[in-house]
This record gives sequence, C-alpha cells and structure tokens, in this order.
Amino acid sequence: QVQLVESGGGLVQAGGSLRLSCAASGSIVSIDAKGWYRQAPGKQRELVAAITSSDSTNYADSVKGRFTISGDNAKNTVYLQMNSLKPEDTAVYYCNARGTRWSTYFAISFDSWGQGTQVTVSS
Repeated sequence: QVQLVESGGGLVQAGGSLRLSCAASGSIVSIDAKGWYRQAPGKQRELVAAITSSDSTNYADSVKGRFTISGDNAKNTVYLQMNSLKPEDTAVYYCNARGTRWSTYFAISFDSWGQGTQVTVSS
C-alpha cells in the first residue's frame, strides 16, 4: 500500500499565501505523477495542478500564475505553493499520486489519495 500524508492547510486572508506538502510512503517502486485536487462544498473535485516524474506540469486555468507545484522525487514529496489566494480557493485540498508499488510477488500500479487538508481564505 501507498500512504499519502498532507500538511500545510489553514486559514488565511485573501491575498495571502500557503504552502501544502504531501509525502508518500510505502512499497513504492516509482511515482509517475503527483497532483493536487480540491473540492469545495457542493462542488465536484477538480484538478488544481499536477506534475510528472520528468517535471512536466499542468495547472487549472483558475490558478495559473498564482499556484506553483513542485516535487522532490528522491523524497516522494509534492508541494503546492499558493500565492494571491482568493476566497474562491477555499476547499479541501487532496494530494494524489500514481505509479508502481511492490505487491507480494510483483510490481503493480497504484493510485492513492491523501486524507485532505482544509484551506480557508477569508475576504
């Protein structure tokens, strides 16, 4: 199994910054991609930003220029630097990782989620 543990959420005023971290642990062979998703009350979960093992990144239009995703492949960690936060960024943020892990006899794929961390931006 692969476990993801997030940290760094909290309450911030509009215009402020937060940095989320997510560390993956377990029988990991490799991680192909890591990402951050968010879900606001009454809305579907949406992709915020993603990064591949070759450091290719993708962002939701709503966060481009304000959020930056980065990763440390050696530590199986992914970060989300969030600047110029807006009230509409308020949501539970979830970390996701996809890759390959060891099973008893074979390497198999995994797609794991963190428990979520609350980000609240006040106006």
